[in-house]
Amino acid sequence: MPRRFLLTPRQREVLSEAKKGKNADQIAHKLGISVHTVNSYFIEAYRRLGARNRAHAVALAVSLGEI
Repeated sequence: MPRRFLLTPRQREVLSEAKKGKNADQIAHKLGISVHTVNSYFIEAYRRLGARNRAHAVALAVSLGEI
């Protein structure tokens, strides 16, 4: 049975870059998307994970095996 993820592939990608210490501008540049889009991915990831902020979202995603 395939594993079900809480996050979309792009949300996981954005959080993975944040885990490396990159800010929204750097992530946007690397992925070829706008900073607004990066922040939208973060906000939705926070909601799905129940996170309070970026560091909390990264920690939860790691502990849940999302990234």
